[in-house]
Amino acid sequence: MVKERVIVWFRQDLRLHDNEALCEAIRQAKEVIPVYVLDERQIYEKTSFGFAKTGLFRLKFLLESLSDLRKNLNILGSDLIIRIGLTEKILIGLAEQTKASAIFCNRERTDEEVKIQDNLEKLLWQEGRELIYYRGKMLYHTADLPFPVSHTPDVFTQFRKEVERIVPVRKPFPAPSKMFHPLSVQVEPGDLPSLNNLGFEEVDNLKLSGFQGGETAALSRLNEYLWINERILTYKETRNGLLGREFSSRFSPWLAMGCISPKKIYHEIRRFEKERKSNESTYWLIFELLWRDFFRLMGKKYKNKIFHLGGPRELKNIKFKNDFLVFQKWADGETGVPFIDANMKELNQTGFMSNRGRQVVASFLTKELKINWLMGAEYFESYLIDYDVCSNYGNWNYIAGVGSDPREDRIFNVQTQSQKYDAEGSYVKHWLPQLKNLPPEKLIGIHLLSDEELLHYGVDLGNNYPFNIIKNNSFSKKF
Repeated sequence: MVKERVIVWFRQDLRLHDNEALCEAIRQAKEVIPVYVLDERQIYEKTSFGFAKTGLFRLKFLLESLSDLRKNLNILGSDLIIRIGLTEKILIGLAEQTKASAIFCNRERTDEEVKIQDNLEKLLWQEGRELIYYRGKMLYHTADLPFPVSHTPDVFTQFRKEVERIVPVRKPFPAPSKMFHPLSVQVEPGDLPSLNNLGFEEVDNLKLSGFQGGETAALSRLNEYLWINERILTYKETRNGLLGREFSSRFSPWLAMGCISPKKIYHEIRRFEKERKSNESTYWLIFELLWRDFFRLMGKKYKNKIFHLGGPRELKNIKFKNDFLVFQKWADGETGVPFIDANMKELNQTGFMSNRGRQVVASFLTKELKINWLMGAEYFESYLIDYDVCSNYGNWNYIAGVGSDPREDRIFNVQTQSQKYDAEGSYVKHWLPQLKNLPPEKLIGIHLLSDEELLHYGVDLGNNYPFNIIKNNSFSKKF
């Protein structure tokens, strides 16, 4: 039966293409009301260790994405209704005001998001209205997997082997092409707030980070990376780069915000392979999309355990410290270890860090400094422009040794990583200009240099660059 009017609740799916909830709403209802709620809990509340739940850079990226979504809906004769407050209260109010019979949304699976949708569903049922769920985050459709979610293999390699050869990736839903039916009720669209309106300082990190929020920018980046520059052909060789825009696809912020669909990327890569070229690098980007699905399934399987100190393995007697003074030096990029500090400076100034950098700084925090991994995970949650709850906590589980990785003692040696991925020191010197005069080979053992050498290179330990936080300089001899 055709519904008269429904609301589409946009969440982490800020796009028109491959949006199942939107497509079904258009198919099933005469009138569709797109809505996004800036939930004040996400904007203003803190994590358990006191970090902002949504940092400045991600909030800016979100606002840009909402602006782009509104513009694209306007082209189709619709609009994006924007509100600020408690999601459940606002949506139930809009449903009553507009007499919408249902709210369509793409389901989320992690704790805070689940609580909101469960509360909303109860309120709607009391009013005789429905909350109807669809899927919008994953590459694979869970119904197509050869196992139930509760039996997802705990090791990525086993998961990949069981899935990629036998499970097809469904085609993405097309973006709406017809004009929306005009609304027969009056609904004030609401202003898109600025950072200042929300109590934040304005920031322009586009030049530093290279990221512009929104579906339009996401699709442009996909086209540029694949079809214009063909960078995908060297992805496997360059993906561990640190400086610039072209060493990696850098799709992650748009994927995290739902500005682009993983299925869209997958099928575009497959088309590129047919029309241009297929090699190990084109496959390797699909391989990375599989990791996203794996972490999403781990979040579904283990639920809140991914947020616990002992992780999915429920380890006991874990020896991590909650040393805020040491942690703050790591967070501020003031450890006296150039490769660590450069990565943290980039994160703090742009909201982004390479995947390689994330692994190394996480290993350093948990294995060298012995600091509670949850502090690092929450800091990333606050600062990363591409924060995705399952990928973030899944990766921290993995590095901290509490996840499903079969290797018990995963440690990344900082010197080895620095020499391998920043041999000329260009990345470190970019983010730590006070070290610009040091020859690359001197960056590794900066604290072994004599006072005369330090003076010659313009480095004043304790003043323009900190002493090494690990006093005996005893780094692990692995990786």
